[in-house]
Amino acid sequence: MRKATVRNRFQHILPVLDYLGPLLWVNGFILLAPLIILGVGAGRGDNEVPALGFIVPSALSLSLGFVLKRKAGFRSLDSRGAMLLCASGWIAVSAIGALPFYLGLGANYLDSFFEAVSGFTTTGITMFSGLDAMPRSILFWRALSQWMGGLGILAFFLSVVSGLSSAHALFSAESAKIFSKRPAPSLFHTLRILWTIYGVLTVIVAVLLFFEGVSLFDAICHSLTSIATGGFSTHDLSIGYYREAGFPHYVLIEYTIVLAMLAGGLNFLIHYRVATGGIRALWDNTETRLYWLFLAGAVLLVGAGRMFRADAPDVADTLRSSVFHVVSVMTTTGFVTRDIGGDYFPALAKQVFLVLMVVGGCVGSTSGGFKVLRIGVLFQMVRCQVRRVVHGPSAVNLVTIDGEQIEPEEISRVGALFFAWMMLLAIGSAATALLTSFGALESASGMFSALCNIGPCYISVGDMMRLTPALKIIYIVGMLAGRLEILPILLLFSRRTWR
Repeated sequence: MRKATVRNRFQHILPVLDYLGPLLWVNGFILLAPLIILGVGAGRGDNEVPALGFIVPSALSLSLGFVLKRKAGFRSLDSRGAMLLCASGWIAVSAIGALPFYLGLGANYLDSFFEAVSGFTTTGITMFSGLDAMPRSILFWRALSQWMGGLGILAFFLSVVSGLSSAHALFSAESAKIFSKRPAPSLFHTLRILWTIYGVLTVIVAVLLFFEGVSLFDAICHSLTSIATGGFSTHDLSIGYYREAGFPHYVLIEYTIVLAMLAGGLNFLIHYRVATGGIRALWDNTETRLYWLFLAGAVLLVGAGRMFRADAPDVADTLRSSVFHVVSVMTTTGFVTRDIGGDYFPALAKQVFLVLMVVGGCVGSTSGGFKVLRIGVLFQMVRCQVRRVVHGPSAVNLVTIDGEQIEPEEISRVGALFFAWMMLLAIGSAATALLTSFGALESASGMFSALCNIGPCYISVGDMMRLTPALKIIYIVGMLAGRLEILPILLLFSRRTWR
């Protein structure tokens, strides 16, 4: 009787395991991809990690997948089950994806798990230095993890596994969307179109970087992490390496990365519209117009702050640096050519960067942050309240975007999400200030970086590596919450979830 009661209590968990198993199969096969780099490195005599560093986690992921997948077919998931799968899937994939760092580099497991979460959530905060001398297979795995996480692990899973009855619930659970038109009626067709566009853009960026003088390996890694707006680089100096190393076309390289980050920060349905002849899609809707407006305004503020502060500023360098870092921060990519926490950028620029971290990119992009469209909805909500005060309670006050009314349920969702976002930022910032000796700005920037999935902040890599385990765990939760838009992570900590 007691066994039956326990079984019934966790009955809603069993369908989650049915889906988690095949998701781990996909992860297991992806973990074998760096072996290609190992094979090439062996022929060149590169210092590489043992192949077991990838084979063992791959075998573990495949084995767990077989254990978790029950013989029954995929059963239907409700919204709670879909969100549980979303949260548990990202954690499981990151936990296994940490093993190459743990086995190959000898890093402690918490730092390895942190790095994996940072990769899959496309955050870009790193626990490792000495990237220039790091084994190429590890660097490639870091880049690949960000590329896989760019459009979403479950989105990739759904694009290769068709016919799932709970596909719509899974897709919604991974990223809470405000209304968005699809390029095709079928969800699977839509996902395959988006992943095709994603892949084509990645190849284009890699080819451009290669012809601009970047090595083939660097071109591939940076194309993976720029379109994914992830920011993991193969160099400690990030994109600034090419200027410091004297690459003749470093200016062109920087602007190519800027274009890649801009592409990653746009809704991928905009890319589809542009590819099918709708160039007006780049400015004919509220979100893209706000996207360009935020970027242009931030460039003016950051550039002006730098120009007024410097004694003899280089106008071209100031403009390029301002454009690069504004785009990098707002799209939450995190590539840098200068230290954003250093003296190059004045206080005004650092404040602007914090605001851009929260704003983030567009809905349906690979960027993190709160999203431009939701900021637009908040503006509309404020305007409606002002109009209500001016014209009285009888005035018609509808929140509309591009002529379409936003439903009250969606408005409540945006408001609740924004409140949760602010609360997590406050808690993480306070925890950082309590557990470290950082100042107010540095303490705030750490959690801003984690929750908004941006990477660089006003804490150096060395100081980030020396954070207490408790603070690293807080940042890990922040990265997952930011990428999954909070609700699936909060669901894991709810006792009602497990009843």
